[in-house]
Parts: sequence; C-alpha cells; structure tokens
Amino acid sequence: MSRDIQIGLLGSGTVGTGVLQIIRDHQKDLAHQVGSGIQVKKVLVRDMNKYQDIENAGELLTDKVEDILQDDDIKVVIEVMGGIDEAKDYIIRALKNKKNVVTANKDLIALHGAELVKIASENSCDLFYEASVAGGIPIIRGLTEGLSSDRISQMMGIVNGTTNYILTKMSQDGRAYDDVLAEAQALGFAESDPTSDVEGLDAARKMAILASLGFSMDVELEDVDVRGITTVTIDDIKYAEQMGYALKLIGLAKRDGDRIELTVQPMLLPAKHPLSSVHDEYNAVYVYGDAIGETMFYGPGAGSLPTATAVVSDLVTVVKNMKLGVSGRSIVPPLYHKQMKTHDEVQSKYFIRLHVKDQTGTFAALTSVFAKENVSFEKLMQWPIEHQIAEVAVITHTTTKSVYERIFAELEKMDVVVAVKSSYRVEGGNAE
Repeated sequence: MSRDIQIGLLGSGTVGTGVLQIIRDHQKDLAHQVGSGIQVKKVLVRDMNKYQDIENAGELLTDKVEDILQDDDIKVVIEVMGGIDEAKDYIIRALKNKKNVVTANKDLIALHGAELVKIASENSCDLFYEASVAGGIPIIRGLTEGLSSDRISQMMGIVNGTTNYILTKMSQDGRAYDDVLAEAQALGFAESDPTSDVEGLDAARKMAILASLGFSMDVELEDVDVRGITTVTIDDIKYAEQMGYALKLIGLAKRDGDRIELTVQPMLLPAKHPLSSVHDEYNAVYVYGDAIGETMFYGPGAGSLPTATAVVSDLVTVVKNMKLGVSGRSIVPPLYHKQMKTHDEVQSKYFIRLHVKDQTGTFAALTSVFAKENVSFEKLMQWPIEHQIAEVAVITHTTTKSVYERIFAELEKMDVVVAVKSSYRVEGGNAE
C-alpha cells in the first residue's frame, strides 16, 4: 500500500471536528477505497490555548496558515473555516502551490466559484465543493456525474433547514413566526443572527451553485430573485392548507430553451407534492431531466457529520484523481451563455389573500381586474372575518409575472380592497 496522503485542515469548528472524526474512525474503509491511508497532518485554529486538551495538540494544531500552505508533504487542503475573503485567499494560495482543495464554503463558491475553478484548472488541481449545498445530500455529484448525460430543465428544492424547520412548526403547531424562530435558535437550528437564512440569502447562494452546474452556465448570486419568510403568517399557512397546498421556502432554477429564471421565495406546493412532505431541518432537491424525468435527492441538510461526510467523499475523489494522475482534468467550463428570462417570460400561478369590503359589487370589481388581463381563477374562497369585512383568497391560473404585477398594483389601489395581506407564487401542479 502507498504511503499515507497528508491533509491540511483549515478550520476546527462543527464541520472540521466531523471531518477529523470520520477520517479517524473510517481509516480502514478509506484506505480500501484509495489504496493508501489518509492522515490529517495539520489543523489551522485561531486560538491554540482552546484545544490543549486534544491528544497531540502540539503536533497537530497550528495558528499559522503557512504551516499548511507551505508544507510540500500536504497534498490536499480542506477548507471548513467559513467566511469569504480570508478563505478565498487561502484557497488561491493552496491551488497556486499545487495543492488540491475541498471546501464546504457555499458563500465563497456562490460569489467566486468561477474564479476559483479557473485557478484550479490553470494549476492542474482539483477543487470540489459537494458539501456547499444541502449538507450530506450528494446533489452536486448527482448533477455533475449521475445526470451528466441528461439535459436538466428544472431544479426545485428546499435547501435551507432553518426556514424549513420554522415553516414546519408554524404549520404543525399553529405558532407564530417569532415564537418558532426563538425555539429554532435555542435548539441550534438557527443562528443568533438568522438574517442569511430567513431572508433567503443562504438558499439563494445554493441555488446559484446548482444552476451553474445543472445548466452549465456562469450563474451569479445577483441573478437570483430572493424573498424570505419573515412576513409569512399563520393565516397564510392555514388558508393555503384549506386550498390543498403547503407553504415552503423553495429555490427554483428553471430553463426553457436557452433562457433561465432563478428565484428563492415562499411558494405554495400541492399537499401531495414530494417536497410538501419534507419537514423540520431536512432538505430535498427535485430535479427534472429531459431523459430521466423526475428525481429527488433527500436528506439532512446540515450538521457536523452529514456535512463532513460530503467533505470526505470529495476528499476520496481527490485522492483517487491524484493516484490516477488526472487532478484538475474533471473541471469543465460553462457550455452555454447565460440568458435570463424577462418578466414577460416567467410564468406561474399565484396565490393572493385580500381583505375586502363585504358589500354589493365587491366581487364584480375584483374579477374585472383579473378579467381585464385575461387571467382566470383556479380556486377562490371567501370568509367573513368582521363586520363588513371579508377575507378572499384566490389562486390564479398560469400567467406571466409582468401581468400579475399589473394586477397586484391595481388591487392595491382599489377602493373595495381594505388590504392586500399576502401573495405567493404557486408551483408543482394542481392541488387535489
């Protein structure tokens, strides 16, 4: 058996600890797969004093990144420290020093992935990032290897566990957003500053990565239309369920011909859609291919060991490529020029909930706004809620985004409309 492959690990937090554990506990299996042992030679930490109780801490740990980047014996660098600027600098230096890189850094890949891939290719190095999307779910490898012969037309998924946990508990327990968010923070499912998750930014970064790979285009984060869940209410969820739908934060990447659309926003899905049954902190990605049809990838989207499993799986691929002498050759540049759909080309159904005056002529006035734009109703429900005020919920048939925006603006100006309470896109087919 060949001599051990030496690894440098940047970061010793939740995921880094998981990587160390898997490499330590699975030595026999790893050696069987790659033909040699895999050993972590150095781990970069910020505070050496914090880890003095670790066995061989003096030999294993360092607070100097040069001990990893300048060590010729270290052939692979694993970045799990997070952040953007510092991590980017370290990865570039590692690649230019001919070290292969594995990262779990979705923020970095979403913003600078194309640049880093180019540098990796120029230096005949691998750069893998399976763990950057959906934790332990092998969605990136599924797109780049398992479905590489197909043409992907759509990817739709739940790719943020925090928001899915919040919406699940709001639906199941009938509790308000702020209450469930506080619980999620106490349980460790949400950060003390949850902005990236609840405003949809985390999911948008992941969808940018998936779209880049699935569509073979140079997709950027600013291409994603983003809306979070902070304004979702119990009433929205309740009325959606009464109409046969579940409310989820969905990432959608869709291609029609040569044009694409990318969005992350709360959407209504039919209650029997596979994504509607994905609960709590779990993630799932629904992929539509021209040849294979529909497939779904499902599993834990975060956590120390699930994410670390994806990291070590990339590590195994890197080591196999090293043994075969093909490092860096699997990197494929984008094939297609990115063309974004206009609002006239984006098509969907829509849910809208209104408070209206409960008086003669109100319904006729509402329907006239939709009729003027040739938009019909798939479903309509009405409930009296207080004296002379009624609640109306509508699901339209398919229309364009530009047409719906005109309808929405007109409704907000109408005298019979007391308030437009909420509006959401509807995807995934019809409710039963």
